[in-house]
Amino acid sequence: MFFIGLTIVVVYGYFLLSIITNQNHTKRRNAEDDYDVYDTDGMGNQGRVPNKEPKNRA
Repeated sequence: MFFIGLTIVVVYGYFLLSIITNQNHTKRRNAEDDYDVYDTDGMGNQGRVPNKEPKNRA
């Protein structure tokens, strides 16, 4: 009976650790994709100059 319980705990622990490591790799991969190459000043979108000319509102 002890070995059956031990087997269940070991299998549960294996799958739990595999899920945790898989989520960690996915999170790390997404963090690399979120890097903004145009953010040179470190302020995010605040320091960007718009590409198009403003409309003449006069």
